[in-house]
Amino acid sequence: RFIGCPQLARTVRRCLQRGAGPGPQPLLLEFAPGPGIMTRSLLDAGFRVVALESDSDFLTDLQSLENSLDGQLKVIHGDFFRLDPWVKGDLKPPALSSDKLFETMGVAAVPWKADVPLKVFGIVPQQQERNRLWKLLFAMYECSSIYAYGRVELNLFISEKEYMVLTAKPGKSRIYQAFTVLAQLGYEIELLHKEPWSSFATDLKNGGLRIPKTVGVPNDHLCLVRLTPQQNLFTGGLKPSNVAIFIFLVRQFFAKPTSRLTDRLNSWILDDSDTLLKALEIPKKAAMCDLYPEDYKRLFEALQNSEMFAET
Repeated sequence: RFIGCPQLARTVRRCLQRGAGPGPQPLLLEFAPGPGIMTRSLLDAGFRVVALESDSDFLTDLQSLENSLDGQLKVIHGDFFRLDPWVKGDLKPPALSSDKLFETMGVAAVPWKADVPLKVFGIVPQQQERNRLWKLLFAMYECSSIYAYGRVELNLFISEKEYMVLTAKPGKSRIYQAFTVLAQLGYEIELLHKEPWSSFATDLKNGGLRIPKTVGVPNDHLCLVRLTPQQNLFTGGLKPSNVAIFIFLVRQFFAKPTSRLTDRLNSWILDDSDTLLKALEIPKKAAMCDLYPEDYKRLFEALQNSEMFAET
């Protein structure tokens, strides 16, 4: 899917401009721009844009647009969701490395607590949508791939069902998941816009829109969501070097989201978990899906200091 209507492009552009401070703005990476209608709208507003396109059918027109401008647009043959594949040897487009991408864009790495070095915009493909979002989340926690260069800001159109999971509250065991906890801890999440599926163009030959079916949650729109990595994410006991353990623990907790937290803790540590929960002010009868994301971070930091947990 891509934006095929100039009016929608202007609406989205205004959303992307929301919250921008004075002075020069970071470079904007637009992935899968398709026919470039959104790209032109961004350029008209003064954005400096890098268009990352994997479809050769669209590349020629985008490159012609690039050649007509004086450095405001750079076009790269590549696929945003094929960055840093686990393969050996040289990469062939549309696969590419984030190091090569950032070198081509001229964007240097900055410390985690610095300002956003790059903004990204695009529509997440519906095929394997959750897996694509997980990949970005893992990379953010590990400070790898695009996040090796700092707190890259994502502005993504995702399905309404995934937005519902992303912003779910504790107690809603059906949609409050490990992905929810980790995303809410790691990102500042802002809904910028909701747009019906029918507003977007598609390159399917029959021109139809395949809207994924869902049960129990609405899915009538695509949601433009801004995901900005938390500046204070790596405070306390959480570090890029131990996030793999933290992510594993959270996912283990949610294997049975309605079971009691004490049951899971007692299976991991030999001493009484009641003392630990009391110190953290977490009710003894709390289920996995009852805890807020911050509770999981505090629990992990407490477990890190438990000798019994370290031994197991």
